[in-house]
Amino acid sequence: MEKKIILTGDRPTGALHLGHYVGSLKKRVELQNTGEYKQFVMIADLQALTDNAENPEKIRNNILEVMLDYLAVGLDPEKTTFFVQSHIPALYELPMYYSNLVTMSRLERNPTIKNEIKMRNFERSIPVGFMTYPISQAADITAFKAKYVPVGEDQLPMLEQAREIVASFNRIYKCEILVEPEAVLPDNSSCNRLVGTDGNTKMSKSLGNCIYLKDDEKSVKEKIMSMFTDPLHINVSDLGHTENNPVFIYLDAFSKTEDFAKFLPDYKDLDEMKAHYERGGLGDMKCKKLLNSIMQEFLRPIRERREKFEQDKGYLMDILRKGTEEAVEVSNKTVSEVRNAIGIDYFNDSTFLDKFVK
Repeated sequence: MEKKIILTGDRPTGALHLGHYVGSLKKRVELQNTGEYKQFVMIADLQALTDNAENPEKIRNNILEVMLDYLAVGLDPEKTTFFVQSHIPALYELPMYYSNLVTMSRLERNPTIKNEIKMRNFERSIPVGFMTYPISQAADITAFKAKYVPVGEDQLPMLEQAREIVASFNRIYKCEILVEPEAVLPDNSSCNRLVGTDGNTKMSKSLGNCIYLKDDEKSVKEKIMSMFTDPLHINVSDLGHTENNPVFIYLDAFSKTEDFAKFLPDYKDLDEMKAHYERGGLGDMKCKKLLNSIMQEFLRPIRERREKFEQDKGYLMDILRKGTEEAVEVSNKTVSEVRNAIGIDYFNDSTFLDKFVK
């Protein structure tokens, strides 16, 4: 049976963080290891240029950083194909075709784009490349005929726009060439959008509120101990609120029942701990110490694998070079089909000249 195709990726604007892990990386590793899917993972340097055009060195410096994080969390080059977006010719050509199927008003209504414009204070100075980000993303997905896209909840509007482009293309050109993608969300609802350590709804490199996968023990502890909690929980005896409390959001995302027996046997599980916090009598520091113990144990093997792979940068480049060559071959086939469907594959269309023969 032919394997279903998965496409996902990340912008190389910095090392990856816990938000990336719970939002997508964890699911990628799980899907990879089932053996049921063909997975492509893209380092999206073109998309990173949409708001870093004047600082390309930032992107250049983070290509291998992202690759290291991929291998550190368990993505396997024997099972997953890694490639660099800018080296795939199809990803330049397809956006041109798709841009004729999308209106400016539709792009402006995209919630993800609206939020990013607000966060970056672009207003009307937004680069055209950033505005057309959803079109580029649709090209990335459809070039590989991906059926599944592991994403965080914040990326759902982008995926919906990709589905609209696919539907429009197939309808207008009377074909079934392009595949409508489906989102693969995290199993744990707390992971749909992991908040920043400052309580901000988005964990972001630009906001400086991230815990990175490569952070050392000292950095992780410092970030956890300074985390925002419940502003109304001033004294230990005060009633606490676990909802929208970053410490408990992280515990929801990462803690397991067995962690309590190991690190905090006062409670049998997280629900019991939450109940104590909410009725008062449990201090924030105790909660943070538990979270630190859990996160240190979780991140330790990731750091160790990262340090091992970091010793051989040539190996990383070989993985990317080989994967990019495969990605070019696969995506070129899609472009050929797209040209043919539109009717512009003149030099390979045996019927083209016949139309002019009387």
